Amino acid sequence: MAVVTYRSSDGTTTVVDVPDGHSVMRGALVNGVEGIVGECGGGAMCATCHVYVEENSAVPLPPVSEIEDELLYTTVCPRRASSRLSCQLTACAAIDGLIVDVPERQL
Repeated sequence: MAVVTYRSSDGTTTVVDVPDGHSVMRGALVNGVEGIVGECGGGAMCATCHVYVEENSAVPLPPVSEIEDELLYTTVCPRRASSRLSCQLTACAAIDGLIVDVPERQL
């Protein structure tokens, strides 16, 4: 299990225990985190689960895949160096403590 903190653009912070094997996106959707849409259900096809990983985070994340990289160019809010698709981040003990900022808009 990983504890993930979601920080919304309105200042709301939601802390969620995301079970191992579930995506950071699923953790947000199941727990009603505002701002994560996940329109494609986590298939890496829509970019509506875009998040910004906290700058200078020490949490080890997998590298951005080619598909994720392409989709990050289609996000509504600007892509940053810290941009990720939350559907591509799988919960496990290694990412415990991950903090993500939810963009102002997804659609």
